[in-house]
Amino acid sequence: MRHMAIFTLTVTLALFAGCASFHSRPLSPTQSAAALESRRLDNVKLKEFIETNLKCKLTTWPLRSWDFPMLTLAALYYHPDLDLARAKWRVAEAGKITAGQRPNPSLSMRPGFIGNPGMSNPLLFGIVPSIPIETAGKRGYRLARAGHLAEAASLDIATAAWQVRSRLRTGLLNLDLSRESAARLKRQMAVQEDLVQALAARLAQGEIPRPELTQAQIFLDQTRLLLQEAERQTAENRVRLAAALGLPETALRQVVISYAFLQRLPRRALSPELRRQALLSRPDILAALANYEATQSALQLEIAKQYPDLHLGPGYSFDDSENKWTFRISLTLPVLNQNQGPIAEAQARRQEAAARFTALQARVIEELDRSLAGYLETLRKLKTAETLVAAEKTQEQAAQRGFQAGESDRLALLSAHLVSNQAALARLQAFYQAQQALGLLEDAVKSPLGAYAGLPADLQTNPRHGEHRP
Repeated sequence: MRHMAIFTLTVTLALFAGCASFHSRPLSPTQSAAALESRRLDNVKLKEFIETNLKCKLTTWPLRSWDFPMLTLAALYYHPDLDLARAKWRVAEAGKITAGQRPNPSLSMRPGFIGNPGMSNPLLFGIVPSIPIETAGKRGYRLARAGHLAEAASLDIATAAWQVRSRLRTGLLNLDLSRESAARLKRQMAVQEDLVQALAARLAQGEIPRPELTQAQIFLDQTRLLLQEAERQTAENRVRLAAALGLPETALRQVVISYAFLQRLPRRALSPELRRQALLSRPDILAALANYEATQSALQLEIAKQYPDLHLGPGYSFDDSENKWTFRISLTLPVLNQNQGPIAEAQARRQEAAARFTALQARVIEELDRSLAGYLETLRKLKTAETLVAAEKTQEQAAQRGFQAGESDRLALLSAHLVSNQAALARLQAFYQAQQALGLLEDAVKSPLGAYAGLPADLQTNPRHGEHRP
């Protein structure tokens, strides 16, 4: 009996020796803020990440000019939204370990003493292990459910990556629009200032009434306010662009950005193949399918729980100097319920997941149709604006020739410059509205519509592995 007790104690201590222990990892707001504010586009690790994904060597670093594909990779390298999505995926992956665990056996000991002086050995000792055996494939259903949830979390990383790309594109578009608008408004304001001076000279000679000059001054003041607003938006849009990259605003100072990607507007933007691809294989569509399959496995698990698990109990006891061996089998009798409640809940969750998937597909169809219609309309509006610009340009050239020939005065020429510049401003707005509509169409498809590459294949791996992460 003494040897059996020592053996049992030794096994127990050995089992506990393999247990995990807790290691504290406190968060430091100071270190986290310092790490975020120290991010730059000249990071050598970022260079390696770009080279890996572009499959080429960068001969110049830091880059002289950053275009949209390069900035997209920089955003995927730095943006914290991807860190969060990866963390959620790792939680789901850990759930697969939990799902695959087999239930541990239990062990109970029953020492005792018989208070009878006539007994040769009044000590009692018993060991009763209980070995659980899962039935009906429950472990397999748990593993299947955890696998589907991990797959959905992995697809959520792709959705987060696309959202990072989308916000970056919007940030670049808004910054370029505010910059170009400010440049156009400066030209317009210069023309209006010349116009006000010319009208003031005519007023001094009594050739025009004062309200005509007053109206020109009001238009000049309005343009000055519009210019100040465009400059304010430029400053804010630069900060928003930095945030879309996962960088502080200081990281974009002295950085040259190329906006060449904004010059292209495809005329045939959405083919039937792309539409079908969006409806069937967008990351969020595939994630919804994976979540539905997880509810299927959850329902199978609850159905399997109707069948009780077995508990095998081989036992040993030392009684009155005699070794006694026993064996027992126990199970829960499904008499009062057969797990109907959890089964009904799992069925309802499966129906909810199916409804969510259908609702998502309907929303995707609406996004595709709305964004395509909006894009085509903005292209028509842009064509009209370009026609007006061409017409006003012709009038401006005619006014220039008339002024040079002495057929018209400088006031008529300035008026023609002003109208032409206003038409150019309207064309600028129409062009960027078309670019915004194209971005919405890309968001509906979750795929680039053009020559620019899509997202990297490996999104699960953190490219900043080894660096300090908040």
